[in-house]
Amino acid sequence: MAPQEIFNKLENSKQTRILQTAIDEFADHGFKEASVNRMVQRLGIAKGSIFQYFGNKQGLFQYIFDHAVNLVRHSLRKVKHDTQNSDFFERVGQSLLAGIGFIEAHPRVYRIYLKMIFQEDFPLRTQFLQQVHLFSAEYLRPLVEKGIERGELRPDLDVDMTVFFLDALMDRFLQAHCVSFLDAGAGIYQAPPEEVQKKIQEFVALLRHGMEARAPNPKQEKDHAGP
Repeated sequence: MAPQEIFNKLENSKQTRILQTAIDEFADHGFKEASVNRMVQRLGIAKGSIFQYFGNKQGLFQYIFDHAVNLVRHSLRKVKHDTQNSDFFERVGQSLLAGIGFIEAHPRVYRIYLKMIFQEDFPLRTQFLQQVHLFSAEYLRPLVEKGIERGELRPDLDVDMTVFFLDALMDRFLQAHCVSFLDAGAGIYQAPPEEVQKKIQEFVALLRHGMEARAPNPKQEKDHAGP
């Protein structure tokens, strides 16, 4: 039986305790300085149990990463369903709001992500971060394509570049909410809910200004048509 299959056969309460303890350890210390000894001491289990469940510390981190991705996937799936009849810009705003909600619900999970970005001592760091952004692109691409199809976005937008642009901006917005030096005076860092709503509205307004499809101006059409 594979190690994770053994873990999955444990009682849900024991799984939750192990996962939460591991999340706390990686959130506080990163990967390199995380200690299996500290984890098992807090849990009151044998050290060999961790290796039996996950193979090694890297296997445990991989499990935590997959767990986090599934949490995000569930959150975004709900947003996608709930906003399917909304326009593109409203969907982006609700996605950002869901991101803030996820951070507030799972602050330690998000802290691991931040450590992964700013530390280089995580195993498979490049692979993990690439997976995060590919997942983001997988979510954003249908929104962009639908927005163009519905006439909400400019038809001349390059889809690949638009997805890249949105991923970068939205990721930075969420990071700025948690990391003071990334805020750069925008007022996003640890902003209260009503201020977050305002900042998201401003963010969406900027997107509208640059990306929204514009109805033809009758006067301009007449001028271009000539006498």
